[in-house]
Formats: sequence, C-alpha cells, structure tokens
Amino acid sequence: MTPLLWMGAAALGSWLLVTVLALEPVNPELLLAMVGPLVSAAASWIVTERTQRVAPARVIGVFVAAMFAKMVLFAAYIVIMVRLVGVRPVPFVIGFTGFFLGLLGIEALFLKRLLDHGMRSAPSA
Repeated sequence: MTPLLWMGAAALGSWLLVTVLALEPVNPELLLAMVGPLVSAAASWIVTERTQRVAPARVIGVFVAAMFAKMVLFAAYIVIMVRLVGVRPVPFVIGFTGFFLGLLGIEALFLKRLLDHGMRSAPSA
C-alpha cells in the first residue's frame, strides 16, 4: 500500500471510529479537523517523493520546509475554522492535533523508509 493510501485509510478510519464511539456528536468539527492535516500530509509527501527521485540530497531540506509551511498554513486554517466557519473550538483543536500528529508520524515512518531505500540504492564511492 502506498504512503498516500496509508494516510487516507488511517485518517478516514480513525475519523469513522471516533464518530461512531464518541459519547457526544463530534462532527462537523472532527471531519474538518481531519481535512487540513490530511491534505497537507498528502501534498508534502508527493513533493518529498518527487524530490527523492530528482534530487535525493534535498529531501530533508524539502521536508523541513514543508513543516514550516504547514505551521503557517495551519495557523490560518485554525483561525478560519474557528472564527469564520464557527466550529466548536475544543473538538476541532483536539481532533486537529490528533490527526496532525498521527499523519506526521506516518510521514516520518515513510520518510525513514524512503531514505533507507535511497541509501541502499546509492552508488558507493
């Protein structure tokens, strides 16, 4: 299964599980809390994979730059969701934090695998 499928399956599966098991209604906040981190994780992974193919030495720099971009975009996303859309802040922020950390963990695992594979396939000097 590709990293993008893992990210999507993990996010959708956890959203569905929490939605079904929650004692109080958690949507639309939980769904909106999932969308931002999932889209950003998918986008940064696509850029990271493409960078690995064309310039493997730049992968870590691209990954770090993507993290900084996410911080700026997420600050705006949270403000827009809470202030303009009017989601309930507590379920949104808790869900957002969980999805962000979970998807970041998946990205980190696949980044390690990508870098390990790159080290094994790199020509020795």
